[in-house]
Amino acid sequence: MKNSAILTIGLILLATLSIVSLSIGRYSIAPSDLYAYFFSVGHYDANLPVILLNIRLPRIIAAIAVGGALSIAGASYQGMFRNPMVSPDILGVTAGAGLGAALAILLSLPPIGIQLLSFAGGISAVLIAVSISKSIGKAHDVILVLVLSGMIISSLCGALLSMVKYVADPDDKLPAITYWLMGSLSAITMDDLYIVIPIILAGIIPLILISWQLNVLSFGDDEAKSLGINTFLLRILVIICASLITASIVSISGIIGWVGLIIPHITRMITGPNHRILLPASFLLGGIFLLLVDNLSRSVSSLEIPIGILTSIIGAPFFIFFLKKSKKSW
Repeated sequence: MKNSAILTIGLILLATLSIVSLSIGRYSIAPSDLYAYFFSVGHYDANLPVILLNIRLPRIIAAIAVGGALSIAGASYQGMFRNPMVSPDILGVTAGAGLGAALAILLSLPPIGIQLLSFAGGISAVLIAVSISKSIGKAHDVILVLVLSGMIISSLCGALLSMVKYVADPDDKLPAITYWLMGSLSAITMDDLYIVIPIILAGIIPLILISWQLNVLSFGDDEAKSLGINTFLLRILVIICASLITASIVSISGIIGWVGLIIPHITRMITGPNHRILLPASFLLGGIFLLLVDNLSRSVSSLEIPIGILTSIIGAPFFIFFLKKSKKSW
């Protein structure tokens, strides 16, 4: 009953915030105009259809999808690694995607080319990290070697990204690369969402279906194996799904940090560690959080603040606060 109430409240809050977000922006829209437009009652601003359907609605859907999917990926990784300090970029997917996008911008590729190369870079980074851990991890702790491999690949991609920025044209390409890396939802269109949302769903649905196995895995490998769970295949499935989610998101929004780290941590304090409720609740809370931050980014000043900057500014103090408030060990 408690779990159903949590999910219901989350859905109501997310739906309410989505409706309110339609009115927020540089071009303010009165609630009466929204009502008149949606229910065909009276007259409304002629610019309303363009603003709502081409600008506001894709951005709201993107904020919900990005925030929710990153939160599910983070919660799944935290369950797999049995560590609440883990985030979706632990295996280098974000660094690899950033490097791919920077190369695409340097080569003057069109937007679809930037997205494809970014997605390919993120997936390639994870595959390399997993391959390294598999080749040297037989005599060591599997989880530790996997984390260290991810750190190595992230560092390597970061160095290569710095090289790309160093050789980029400082008047044209370098500002474009820098802005993309800050993260933003402003350039996302419905066509982007038609491509990315199926990939996100292909990652989310399997994670929801195996959520009970993540519960068992939290007790340790021996306990999970005694119950007939193939821990190796389970980890591979989680890595594949979380990497698909993160790489596809970074390819359209740039790098948006902290969401996949702090939202699952906060959600776990509300729902407990049961992944069957933790994962869907994380999606709802992640969508609410990023929608709030996006509203702030496009309304707090005359110039839009990249959303990746705000998530870092908000996320770090929040995480410190919740760590201090947390009395029990995870």
